[in-house]
Amino acid sequence: MSGVGKSLIVAGLCRIFKQDGMFPAPFKSQNMALNSYITSDGLEMGRAQVMQAYAAGIEPQIEMNPVLLKPTDDTGSQIIVNGRPVGNMSALEYYGYKKNLLPTIGRAYDDLSSKYSPIIIEGAGSPAELNLRDNDIVNMGLAEILDAPVLLVGDIDRGGVFAQLLGTMMLLSFRERARVRGMIINKFRGDLTLLSPGIVEIEKKTGVPVIGVVPYIPDLGLEDEDSLTERFDRKPKKDARITIAVIRLPRISNFSDFDPFEQNPDVSVVYTTDREVLRKADMIIIPGTKNTIADMGFLEDSGIAALLREARGSIPIMGICGGLQILGETIEDPEGFEGGGQVNGLGLLPIRTMYFEEKRQARTEGYINEDIDGIFHNLSGIHCTGYEIHMGRTVDSTRIPLPHDPESLDSSCHVFSSSDDVYGTYLHGIFDESSVTNTILTALAEKRGISVDTTAQKDEKDYRSDGYDTVARVLRENIDMELIRTIMNAGMSSDTIPGLQ
Repeated sequence: MSGVGKSLIVAGLCRIFKQDGMFPAPFKSQNMALNSYITSDGLEMGRAQVMQAYAAGIEPQIEMNPVLLKPTDDTGSQIIVNGRPVGNMSALEYYGYKKNLLPTIGRAYDDLSSKYSPIIIEGAGSPAELNLRDNDIVNMGLAEILDAPVLLVGDIDRGGVFAQLLGTMMLLSFRERARVRGMIINKFRGDLTLLSPGIVEIEKKTGVPVIGVVPYIPDLGLEDEDSLTERFDRKPKKDARITIAVIRLPRISNFSDFDPFEQNPDVSVVYTTDREVLRKADMIIIPGTKNTIADMGFLEDSGIAALLREARGSIPIMGICGGLQILGETIEDPEGFEGGGQVNGLGLLPIRTMYFEEKRQARTEGYINEDIDGIFHNLSGIHCTGYEIHMGRTVDSTRIPLPHDPESLDSSCHVFSSSDDVYGTYLHGIFDESSVTNTILTALAEKRGISVDTTAQKDEKDYRSDGYDTVARVLRENIDMELIRTIMNAGMSSDTIPGLQ
């Protein structure tokens, strides 16, 4: 099912094979997530495969995730194919459409497998979704097309792992069951000897070996795939000296932007809609969102908008992407990309946003503009990297009118700012460089009259590299890697590997 740790297991295996001198790459034919990324050639893909690519020591490329679904509401998504949006569809529309994507998926896999080996394929959700079996392009249906052996991962931390594994096997067809060559129990806490009788029984009932029991790995600092992340329920650090509150918008996206702050033990990052928590925070962040207009309405209805207006000048406020648009005076949607019309923003920055048909997707490297005001004035001129993914174009409403030429509004590394400590940027990943994060944390500490040690802060890419090494080490210690290699070498040869009897 979703959230059992498939993405992390794939990342760990990619790292192991890289360490062993191989040339692995991850592949997920269809991903549903609001955490996305822009490749070096300006194409959009899911961040889980980005994480896995870096674990494999290679640059992310769109062939690793040819189809991305970005939910717009409870029943529909924006469909991204080969890194470009092809339109919005309801769940029912997409169900009928997705078979058309098989040639695209096949070409992506063939291109990837011509350059890398092995390819570690991640499924999506459960492989036993009976209602979706006929049009399956990502789980057992894909495994059948590619003639791939399968490892089944279960999450013991939520409870019921044996029911997960056995129930899944029972719901698979005979041909599908024959593909499952091993099972992995993930997120284990406790004494393994107490688990052993259950392992013996599940192996007897399924005829498939449990090839590993992976312990729960806390505080890895690696990215989560989607809104099933555990970080939204994480308790604030008791000994934190600085609290950064990220507003948990209903349609929050790219929340991995704020991971770099979590490196520092003196900093607590909380995702919240609690107004008392927001009032007490040292900094408030309005994150990205898949529907800016709808989430602006949420802020007004919840009373958070009024709180933010009152906090102006006393608590630093920063908006990222959709959060930047929310900070402005108006958001205009004349073509109806987010329902149409015009809404007022918070009015905390003198900017206006209009939506155009073209979606901006770009990687950016440069220097933050020199004219930053307020508490974060030392950000001026700092080197930064990141990427943009947004429909709107934003301009300073005090200087130029909003043009209808979207190409004229390249925001680059620009940070909008005001003297009363309100900031906004389109740049996802702006905090990944330690110089940016340290500048912000130092300013927040000085405002409180305290000091925060930032000497250990790493650029996020280096920090995550340590996390990949940790996952690889834990998997080596707790999974039968020799059996996995045997499974890989044998493919679907039933004479070599134990299968369902």
